[in-house]
Amino acid sequence: MSRLFGTDGVRGRAGAVLTAELALRLGRAAVLGGIASRGGAPDPVGPGPADAPTAAPGTPVARSGAGRPRVLVVRDTRESGPMLEAAFAAGASASGADVHLAGVVPTPAAAIIVGRLGFDLAAVVSASHNPHGDNGIKLFGPDGRKLPDALEERVAGLVEELPDDATHGTDIGGVSAFHGAAEDHLRALDERFGDLDLHGVRVALDCANGATSVVGPEAFRRRGAEVVVLADRPDGRNINAGVGSTHPGAVQALVAESGAAIGFAFDGDGDRVLAVDAAGRAHDGDELLAIMARHLHAAGRLTGGVAVTVMSNYGFHAAMADAGIPVETTPVGDRHVVAALDERGWSLGGEQSGHLIEMGFAPSGDGVAAALLLMESLAGAPLAESSAMERLPQVLINVPVADRDGVMADPAVLEAVAAADAGLAGRGRVLVRASGTEQLVRVMAEAPTQTEAREVCEALVERLPGRVEA
Repeated sequence: MSRLFGTDGVRGRAGAVLTAELALRLGRAAVLGGIASRGGAPDPVGPGPADAPTAAPGTPVARSGAGRPRVLVVRDTRESGPMLEAAFAAGASASGADVHLAGVVPTPAAAIIVGRLGFDLAAVVSASHNPHGDNGIKLFGPDGRKLPDALEERVAGLVEELPDDATHGTDIGGVSAFHGAAEDHLRALDERFGDLDLHGVRVALDCANGATSVVGPEAFRRRGAEVVVLADRPDGRNINAGVGSTHPGAVQALVAESGAAIGFAFDGDGDRVLAVDAAGRAHDGDELLAIMARHLHAAGRLTGGVAVTVMSNYGFHAAMADAGIPVETTPVGDRHVVAALDERGWSLGGEQSGHLIEMGFAPSGDGVAAALLLMESLAGAPLAESSAMERLPQVLINVPVADRDGVMADPAVLEAVAAADAGLAGRGRVLVRASGTEQLVRVMAEAPTQTEAREVCEALVERLPGRVEA
């Protein structure tokens, strides 16, 4: 099997790559090797880090807590969701876990509920912003955080190696409905944003025909906002179809038509968001995070600094330097942001794509919480008038190559990248990285002008060996 876990869980074409059989084996493997027991960590099972002791595949996970493992499963609105949910639940229960099916709720609800209610594992069946034909499974540990690399590697190994009769050492577990997950999420939002008053504010929301279709509008209505909504009628096939955070034109049109003061577009599973101001301009995660960081810093509520990924705009770093706010840079992926925040004891981080994380609320990107935090940060001021950061023009070229790892190890490529980056020192930057899931090398440049950024990008593309026709 090729690499199973990508940047954000297991993902692929439903029924072809992510089959019911694979989901079932993931359920078994997650229970037997991927979860921490209540009150302690699991004994190593199957493949793990090179320096870790191992046990034979199928050896029951030792638990210091009594009873069966408890697993929460949530999903988004894709038509393949019930199939994969059932298959994962079957695998987990066959291995001795009690599985609780919460149905359609945003991904961050899983991160919140698993920690508050003492679950051992949460599985989210979703492919986030991907088209409806794709689906995915991402796993959260008992602390509400996505599984670290070592546990993902262990689970991936067990998917291949577990015998069909492997169990947790207990009887087969049960599968039951878990009611009230959406209300649990809303209650957590009420606790965090109970003082936020949005009476008299018209807000446009694009729910991507996804998991925020109920929670998103209701969270704003509870704050007193007048809410106009699109894409809140999921039918299993219309998730992310021309709507949501990857298609901002839909919410931009709604803002213009409705006269809304601000608009938000969520992705299919609700863990990311972008905003649109009253003039129709879209603002990505970097800009929203800069506004939030300045607000929390001024209020004395920003612990430490801000963690962002290597994709964040150079203008964000410049703005934070001006404000005296430290910045830590991580690899792409919100779990890397969370890990950096944990390591430093910081409270705020995110990605340009719109994964925005306030650790005091949840150790996960939450599009609805981020939207409410932005409204808190703006304190009634128009988003269009925010000057939290000045974006540098950015050009990104995705280059198909025969061997992405070979390209990234080529001394001539490394030398060219270093030279280009040095040429933009103090004015911009260069980033060249391999895709985590495709045979692509992503070449990005930021510079004072779009023309210069494109010239730098194109010159670097010409230096990449093994380019292939798309």
